Amino acid sequence: MDQPVYKRVLIKLGGESLADQELGYGIDQKAIEVIGNEISEALELGVQIAIVIGGGNIIRGATASNLGMERVTADYMGMLATVINALALQNALEKRGIPTRVLTAIEIHQVAEHYIRRRAIRHLEKGRVIIFAAGTGNPYFTTDTAASLRAIEIEAEVIFKATKVDGVYSADPMKDANAVKYPSLTYLEILERRLQVMDSTSVSLCMDNELPMVIFNVGNKGNIKRVLMGEKLGTSVGAGT
Repeated sequence: MDQPVYKRVLIKLGGESLADQELGYGIDQKAIEVIGNEISEALELGVQIAIVIGGGNIIRGATASNLGMERVTADYMGMLATVINALALQNALEKRGIPTRVLTAIEIHQVAEHYIRRRAIRHLEKGRVIIFAAGTGNPYFTTDTAASLRAIEIEAEVIFKATKVDGVYSADPMKDANAVKYPSLTYLEILERRLQVMDSTSVSLCMDNELPMVIFNVGNKGNIKRVLMGEKLGTSVGAGT
């Protein structure tokens, strides 16, 4: 079997990936099973996998704030939503015999471990999948920023952002038939063009630490395994030339 091109990666999953596709919210068991299968296949390559999961299928702090809720409270509610998603994903993986640990940025001893960098790395070295929940533990920071921060801390080689579309486009391809897909981008191009890839804080962290990103469609069967093998999927983001 061909060897993967990465040894340690971080996958950023949006909460919507766990949602009922018709309703667009909640937790759908079939969706979780699909993701569980994809990660299980990827692990067969021997790659160390960390995951950061969002909570948008339950509540978004920024959205709740825009509707009138106090922002800090709304953001903490969003953090708790990511813990719910992390536990659901952990259950799906452990049903497949995959040892998994949920590490949270806020302390919830009864359901998960508190995040400690060295502990997280040790879990990875022991072959466990780790799921980072509760974002950074701070309001005003998104789970995209948490993904960049945790990837840097655990010395991941790349961030894979799993989305519903096959890369980054000049406009929403579901709304604009003339949207153009970018096969590759630099960090500065994302920031200057205000492309909806990751938030600006997240992109800046990756740029400052030369951490590459790949944005791809997680909905296509086998895509996680394919990107780990180095296949050119979606849009790659780096420093450029």
